[in-house]
Amino acid sequence: MLNNMMITIGGRQLDLSCPVVMGIVNVTPDSFFADSRTTDADAVRERVRRVVNEGAAIVDIGGYSSRPGADDVSPEEELRRVVLALKIVRGEFPDVVVSIDTFRGEVAEGVMSRFGVCIVNDISAGELDWGIMQVASRYGAPYIAMHMRGTPADMQGRTGYGNVTAEVTEYLLGRAEKARTAGVKDVILDPGFGFAKTTEQNYELLAGLHELCGTGYPVLAGVSRKSMIYKVLGVTPSEALNGTTAIHWECLRQGAVILRVHDVAQAVETVRLFNFYRQHGNIQNDRSR
Repeated sequence: MLNNMMITIGGRQLDLSCPVVMGIVNVTPDSFFADSRTTDADAVRERVRRVVNEGAAIVDIGGYSSRPGADDVSPEEELRRVVLALKIVRGEFPDVVVSIDTFRGEVAEGVMSRFGVCIVNDISAGELDWGIMQVASRYGAPYIAMHMRGTPADMQGRTGYGNVTAEVTEYLLGRAEKARTAGVKDVILDPGFGFAKTTEQNYELLAGLHELCGTGYPVLAGVSRKSMIYKVLGVTPSEALNGTTAIHWECLRQGAVILRVHDVAQAVETVRLFNFYRQHGNIQNDRSR
């Protein structure tokens, strides 16, 4: 079993032995949480400054909305959006760790050829473009493999599982092995909460998240303001912050080391409290309890 929680991004290292927060910067007009959308340079600049100043260890930039039913975006337009944000990030915060939320190898290539090594955050785990793993390998970039079935357009019709936790874990271990075979050194696993899973399956997966974390790979949890929260509470995404914080704690308790979030300040506080609790709370080793 692997147990390496130190990842390398270019000449920098990021220690994931203590959990960190990844702040979302959506350069899109149609992401599911309206307050996260930024479409022009001024809005992107304001969002980037807030994410960094509130304590995000990673800035996750995406130019393609992966919400169910989202419009398709050309690779050229996706790259244009991401480059817009990267220019701002590199100009104002040159030392911050950046991840690129894309499933397209040509977008990852276009970004890293201009701005240097970034984490590659791939919702398809290489299923939609096998070449993205080769790009990550060539640049020595860490690679996040997420579980999803089909595409964002049809994934919610692909929710048939026998044991969702076991199947997601087995799948991601297989994709991690493919990435490592392609030459990727640092692989992070994302169970894909909300992607090709019913609300009930999301909670089953949450309860068994320690199984994925027990594989030794760093695990990212992306639950921020998702339907698994706001549908249960009977609220809108804009009203789902409190529920998100509750689920974040459980993700940390189960062993996740990266929280991908819209609300950085609140997530950073949650991580600080969890770390204090972990140091002083005499926690049982069995995270499933």
